[in-house]
Amino acid sequence: MTRSSDSNDAPAGGPSRRGLLKIGIGVAVGAGALGSGAPAALAGGPNDPTGPTIAVKVKNLSGPVETGPFAAPWTDLGIPVRCPDGTMLFVCGDTFDGDRVGSADWRAPVGLRSSSADPNNLRIDGSVGGGHANSLVDEPHNPVGDGFTTAIPSDVFVVDGVLYMHLMRGVIYDTHHTDFWRSTDNGETWEYLCQWPGDLHGGQFQQKTYAVADDGYCYVLSTVFNREVESGMLLHRVRQDGLGDPGAYEPWGYVDGGWRWGAPAPTTVLGTRRWGETCFRAMDGKYVLTWLNTAPLSIRAMVFPLPTSDLTRTLEQTMILPGTPGQEVGNLVASPYGGFVVPGSTFGDFHIVVSQWYDPTNYRIMQYRVGMLS
Repeated sequence: MTRSSDSNDAPAGGPSRRGLLKIGIGVAVGAGALGSGAPAALAGGPNDPTGPTIAVKVKNLSGPVETGPFAAPWTDLGIPVRCPDGTMLFVCGDTFDGDRVGSADWRAPVGLRSSSADPNNLRIDGSVGGGHANSLVDEPHNPVGDGFTTAIPSDVFVVDGVLYMHLMRGVIYDTHHTDFWRSTDNGETWEYLCQWPGDLHGGQFQQKTYAVADDGYCYVLSTVFNREVESGMLLHRVRQDGLGDPGAYEPWGYVDGGWRWGAPAPTTVLGTRRWGETCFRAMDGKYVLTWLNTAPLSIRAMVFPLPTSDLTRTLEQTMILPGTPGQEVGNLVASPYGGFVVPGSTFGDFHIVVSQWYDPTNYRIMQYRVGMLS
């Protein structure tokens, strides 16, 4: 069935994530699913392509067979990062053992590992924790009001052999604060760096994603982490040697008739909309942004030459559209979200990690290949 925008964090036939939290069974389920029966549509904006970009499923990356041996049969997000040791680490959100989502052993975040970092040969064959994927940082899932806290990753990336991870902390969609961590041993252990209040920039600095540029900076796009809230998308830059210093993040804003760095406050670079997951990367001399578009539902991409390019004039390319369970072909996916860029991708052979959740035994991460991005 098609679900209204007020219910788009609920799986088909099941309660919403907030509902699960309120039940008190200790379930938050990652960044959530949208109704699988939503109409397959494009935005209809002036810069939209005339048709969807061709994408096909490569494989399931998680599930009872794939990641059950690591006590992680049920997980989502799977943000991929190529580690200095040549492995690919997938940093996942809310993760469970047992026979279904929520049945046992809730952890977040966890790290699942592929010994091969080749996008054409990914297979999770290890985890941080060995036979039991451990939580990468301490998150006790404390009760708060009628919910429970969790730690949702919004990005993981590497600079000069060091891994960095950004987490959104608090009850799902009610971010109390975000925090930042680093690892010098390929994601096996993590060191706390800093945090930001959840209400900074009107909440639009909660969900962050980092593009590592070759000019000594990281460029940071950010939004509210709540699909029911209209949010701008803000741009900051930070020197790579200052990533753990909140005061080093420099806003991009429109001031006195022009755009500049160091504006008194950041200005949204792409209007406002209800954002899902985002992923910003420097790649092949350009920049790519992928994101979950919530209205209408799709996973999209933009390619542009500079971090400061005018995104309001940039082509939005649809990669994944919503499908019906049991009738998923091509780029049609039941209850899709995520869409994180796999390192090693090219614009001609583009790979993304797509999450899915539409019932308690269909909650996973998958690999999709996109034939070509313009």
